[in-house]
Amino acid sequence: MESITVKPPIVQIRNLSKSYRRGSQDIPVLMDINFDIGEGDFIALMGPSGSGKSTLLNLLAGIDKADSGQIMIGGVDITSLSETELAGWRSANIGFIFQFYNLIPVLTAFENVELPLLLTRLSRKERREHVETALRLVNLADRMDHYPSQLSGGQQQRVAIARAIITDPVILVADEPTGDLDKVSAIEILNFIDRLNHEFGKTVIMVTHDPRAAEKARLIRHLDKGVLSSG
Repeated sequence: MESITVKPPIVQIRNLSKSYRRGSQDIPVLMDINFDIGEGDFIALMGPSGSGKSTLLNLLAGIDKADSGQIMIGGVDITSLSETELAGWRSANIGFIFQFYNLIPVLTAFENVELPLLLTRLSRKERREHVETALRLVNLADRMDHYPSQLSGGQQQRVAIARAIITDPVILVADEPTGDLDKVSAIEILNFIDRLNHEFGKTVIMVTHDPRAAEKARLIRHLDKGVLSSG
C-alpha cells in the first residue's frame, strides 16, 4: 500500500507568552498560547478590546517579539531570527492588510502597490506587470494613477490588498480589515479576502470584532484576557 504523506501545519505556536511593561509592572497580554494553522486555512481571531488579538497577529507577522515560546511558520522558527533576518523573512512571506489602509498619501495607487517590489531584483517592466495584475485582481486597473485622497475607503482598502499580495506571500494577516468601512464596502473587501483564500490558496489570519466578518473564516478562535479558546 502506498504511504500517505501528511503535511505539517504551516503555523505551529507553542507555549507563546507576551507581556508589556507599564511603569514598574509587567502586564501579561498573551499566556501560554498553543495552536496550529493549516496551509490554506482562514482563521478569525475574536475577542474584546485588550484581549491580545492584535498582539498575537503582530507576533505571527514577525512585527513583535515574544517573551517566551516558539512560532514555526513554514518550517522556520521565526522566534530565533535576528531583526535583520526577520525583516527579510517578513517581506518574502507575509502580506499585511490594516484597518486604516496605511497607504502613503503622496504616492499613487500604482506606486503604493509597487513599494514592496522595490526591494526585489525585478526590472521596472516586470514590476509594472506585477502591479497591473494585482490592481486588475481587485478591480482597480482604472484607478492606478489616483492618489489615496481621490479614492473611497473601500477602494483604498483594495489598493492595500493589492499591495499585500504583490510579493505572493505565504500568509495574509488582516487586522480589522473592515473596521473603517461602511457595510457595502466591508462586504466587498471580505469577498476579495475570501477569494484570495479559496481561489489562490492563501492562508489568512484575520483579527475582527465583527461576527459577520468572522463568518467568512473556516475557523474562529477566541481570545480573552490573553487566553485562547476554540469555538
